[in-house]
Amino acid sequence: MSTPKQINPIQIDEALLRSWPLPMPPADGDKEQKGRILLIGGSPEMPGAIMLAATAALRAGAGKLTVATVISVAPLVAAQIPEAKVIALAEDHNGALAPGALQAGMEKMGSRFDAVVIGPGFEPSPCLADDILAILPSFTEAKIVLDACAMGVVNLPEWQHRERSFPPVLLTPHAGEMAHLTGSSKDEVKARPEKILQRTTAEWQAVVALKGATTFVANPDDTCWLHEGGNSGLGVSGSGDTLAGIIGGLAARGAPLDQAGVWGVALHARAGSALAKKYGPIGYLAREISAEIPRLMHALVPG
Repeated sequence: MSTPKQINPIQIDEALLRSWPLPMPPADGDKEQKGRILLIGGSPEMPGAIMLAATAALRAGAGKLTVATVISVAPLVAAQIPEAKVIALAEDHNGALAPGALQAGMEKMGSRFDAVVIGPGFEPSPCLADDILAILPSFTEAKIVLDACAMGVVNLPEWQHRERSFPPVLLTPHAGEMAHLTGSSKDEVKARPEKILQRTTAEWQAVVALKGATTFVANPDDTCWLHEGGNSGLGVSGSGDTLAGIIGGLAARGAPLDQAGVWGVALHARAGSALAKKYGPIGYLAREISAEIPRLMHALVPG
């Protein structure tokens, strides 16, 4: 048995970001050239989550936005995010996505996207993971970001046997979610994050952004990055939805998923620091994070 490769995480700092610039659209590029993104999520109990993610995707630079959400939430999204094309999906009596609703909605959603974010605000349901897995192969041109309960697809037996042509995937668990996905304890995840990431990225063949006070981003080739120095204000409802949207928006612009994860984590943390200077270390809102992203992002553009 071979000895597992030693992981030495790369620090996410300004020097790294400047040496790894994001793809930029042409100066005269239209919205198609800035990237097409689809966000799927939302429920009557958490209608704001999909709106936070969608706004963040636009602030990260995505050009063309489609949001697919349950019927009761769709009018709210349309009113609050006029930039979005909104697709209404069937829901059950609990407000969760109805079985088969994703497959039925594919004709309206279409498949021509550069990035797809699935999960923010979804209500868990028994069929959700199977229904998500069923539609993923349709997105042949997209990079996939799985958030919240959508990450449960990795525990389906079919996940291990998916086709090689399956789109690339990034997951965004915090320590509690990673514990649930892996059957580990939360304490173990916090104590041994690099080892947990080495195993899960290989098993899932996915990029993983393990969120926390120190956030790790790792890919299946054992490359790992870490970001330190976040602040407690980012631990607020909706902050994770915003991060998922930022990562999705960067991926839609053309960034590979590991780069989108690294930059997304860094921009999210820097936005928190900027807001902490305005309001104090706690008390700012997740909805305020996205507005900080363009300025922080362009400050790191070379030249």
